[in-house]
Amino acid sequence: MVLVTIAFFAYATEVAFSMKNNDDNDKTDFDFTRTTKSGRIGSIMMLLALFFLFGGVLFRGLSAQRVPWGNMYEFSITGAFAVTGAYIFGVIRYRLRWLGLPISFAVLLTLGTAVTVLYRPSAPLVPALKSTWLAIHVSAAIVSGGVFLLANAVAGTYLILDNIEKKGPRPTWALRLPTLEALDQLSYRLVAFVFPLWTFAVIAGAIWAESAWGRYWGWDPKETWAFITWVAYAAYLHARVTIGWRGRRAAWLCLFAGSTFLFNYVYVNIWGTGRHTYSGL
Repeated sequence: MVLVTIAFFAYATEVAFSMKNNDDNDKTDFDFTRTTKSGRIGSIMMLLALFFLFGGVLFRGLSAQRVPWGNMYEFSITGAFAVTGAYIFGVIRYRLRWLGLPISFAVLLTLGTAVTVLYRPSAPLVPALKSTWLAIHVSAAIVSGGVFLLANAVAGTYLILDNIEKKGPRPTWALRLPTLEALDQLSYRLVAFVFPLWTFAVIAGAIWAESAWGRYWGWDPKETWAFITWVAYAAYLHARVTIGWRGRRAAWLCLFAGSTFLFNYVYVNIWGTGRHTYSGL
């Protein structure tokens, strides 16, 4: 959390101290060339945080002598690791450092909630979770969620910039961000990349359900919302490939699909009922 906090303030400094006043027209512009060092410090801190989060997940598993995905605390720290890893990948592959401020804030919020509200001591798994499928199914779901949420952050950025460009040219601070076409394509590539893994996670969950409860599908709330998320992202990909949805419509559909994943992760896990309620709260 300390490392992510430093990253958050470094990214905030990159934005805040890049502001400059244009004396000619009394207009505030941004010059990010003056704060490149702060942005790099933020990225380094996020990379270090990735290794520490991996250590946190690893040592939690060693402490409990099992895979560390038995309650919401463990889901949350692993989810923070997945989102951070997806962001670092995006920085290296697609130069997504400009997402550092919202991503670091989201990770910090997740970790803060995990250690203050969701924390539970190491304990054995409940009988239903004692299966090899726990490692297979949950790891696939967590990685999928991390990439899905990164794609949603890109889609959200697209909508913000599209709204700005409708009113006129981009302000100076937005000139460093990718074009709308690049954002639209990147969001699509991220979803297309990870959708097969999410499909596998849903199928693996059904196989595990048959092994544990004697049925592949029971319309349990978590199963239902996992399927809704699958349908929503499948509709997003289908709309792009077959009817050529681009731009705002595709971005809104991507955000809707991501909201179903978050609803399943937060609401169903904590307040939902059914056989998949393993929050530990």
